[in-house]
Amino acid sequence: MKEIMAILPASVRSILTALPSAVREHLEEIRLRQNQPMEIRYGQQSSYVTPSGQLTANARQGWIFSEEQSVKLLNQVSHHSLYALEEELKRGYITVVGGHRIGIAGKVVLEKGEVKGIRDVTSFNIRIAREKKGAAHSVLPFLFENGRVHNTLIISPPQCGKTTLLRDIARSLSYGSEWSSSRKVGIVDERSELAGCLNGVPQRDVGPRTDVLDACPKAVGMMMLIRSMSPDVLIVDEIGRTEDGEAVWEAIHAGVAVICTAHGADVSEVAQRPTLGRLIKYGAFSRYIVLSRANGVGTVEAVYDGGLTRVEREKIAWLS
Repeated sequence: MKEIMAILPASVRSILTALPSAVREHLEEIRLRQNQPMEIRYGQQSSYVTPSGQLTANARQGWIFSEEQSVKLLNQVSHHSLYALEEELKRGYITVVGGHRIGIAGKVVLEKGEVKGIRDVTSFNIRIAREKKGAAHSVLPFLFENGRVHNTLIISPPQCGKTTLLRDIARSLSYGSEWSSSRKVGIVDERSELAGCLNGVPQRDVGPRTDVLDACPKAVGMMMLIRSMSPDVLIVDEIGRTEDGEAVWEAIHAGVAVICTAHGADVSEVAQRPTLGRLIKYGAFSRYIVLSRANGVGTVEAVYDGGLTRVEREKIAWLS
């Protein structure tokens, strides 16, 4: 929480510090909406927070996040230079030190029909990134066959731990494990969530043989890493655009294994999306890992092979 506390206005910090320790340890989101009560999500629960740091279901008892606090938070996050965050504001979120992501909402500015940025920011959703070493242990046996790494798609609804799992897969591949020798790993970290880079240096443990392209578009980054760093495995979070799909095909045909993620409840839902549907239809992936929160964050619902035959049945929760 140190990185999060450092960017928050003092009044918000003091309230969060007063929260019960069990709640602070499991914080997932801090939602701050101008002129509305502060809301937090922890475990699988949501609550408003009173001025004294108590939890309540009554919105009228919650501490109100004012316009003044909103301006202070935006200044803290941007280091008083919104211009420096122009590209991130277009995407609707800001990534801060440690890989934590702050979603924003407000007045959208359009230029020729495209989003130029967001001004008058009035809502913040601070999503807390957590490093969970060992998160990949239960799925590692399914990622290898005859000495090669399966091209793998991790499918997960929001807030089910896919980024945490992907980070630990990268770390495990880089260090090596009982299932495989060490591999050269390339991470394209478009939102700075996986490695949490600061000045280009990963703040998260992603392994000693891992090269990271930070804040780089996925499709461009995959091609750059293949040409410059000759990775054995490419790690990419949240693919979906047409150019992402083309880059995945390029990587696979260049002999590089790809492990990536996509939002969705299951394979059939993800297959309805044009780019991902084509990748699935034409056999880009030989493994699918489906996550949920059924037994807590990070529940492995199932693992499927390229023919969508289930190869793993037991549900395992590695982060609860």
